[in-house]
Amino acid sequence: MRKFGLVGKSLEHSWSKGYFEQKFIRENIADCVYRNFSLENLDGFRGLIVHDGSIAGLNITIPYKVEIIHYLDSLDPDAAAIGAVNCVKISRRWDRLLLKGYNTDMKAFRETLRPLLNENCRKALVLGSGGASRAVCHALKELNLNVTIVARVRQMGSMTYSDLNKEIIAGHEVIINATPVGMFPGVNDLLPLPWQYLTKDHLLFDLVYNPEETAFLSKGREAGARTENGMEMLHRQAELSWRVWNSSRFQVPGSRF
Repeated sequence: MRKFGLVGKSLEHSWSKGYFEQKFIRENIADCVYRNFSLENLDGFRGLIVHDGSIAGLNITIPYKVEIIHYLDSLDPDAAAIGAVNCVKISRRWDRLLLKGYNTDMKAFRETLRPLLNENCRKALVLGSGGASRAVCHALKELNLNVTIVARVRQMGSMTYSDLNKEIIAGHEVIINATPVGMFPGVNDLLPLPWQYLTKDHLLFDLVYNPEETAFLSKGREAGARTENGMEMLHRQAELSWRVWNSSRFQVPGSRF
């Protein structure tokens, strides 16, 4: 029996386990299970894998998408460029345990967003600066959008929420929530945006999928904006992760990265 799972700190919000359980039933995959691994920190991450030889692949969620890199042996080029990992492939060869990090969030987000864009979508505000934000920014640049990050604490090249005004909101047609704000159970939580400046010309994308319509998306809908939640992205990244875990390619890295 091969075991896959999700590693994070608090996992009650996640539907990944349910997605894979339904996938295994739907596709008659009888030799696999998917489990949640809630960890207070990553100190025991490699020990978890060492002591359970049936674990063949893991997804990584908040708040560990960046920190997990320090516990891996190598990175896929996309993950290295992004600086965040949400998928780990586990290879065991004789006495060697090798953990390689991938980022399936980026491609999943890119392909979910692509058909929603039109000729007016040239600039994007990305709310948040964590691991999910890094994947989003990478994808937006591949789609030729100019990206501005908005964070609670000022960083080089980013804005804070207090910087946002009518001109900035009007000049960024795409606004993406790459934070967990509004996610279950804090479904009424909102980021401090000047919501009154949203219009029908905006596209709001929330990586959160639980609840289906977050307070962020509700504000967009009320303004007449187009909205999209993270459910399709979740499905896409799950299928990309499955492809990674079942790839037969194996390389012995000469160094950690």
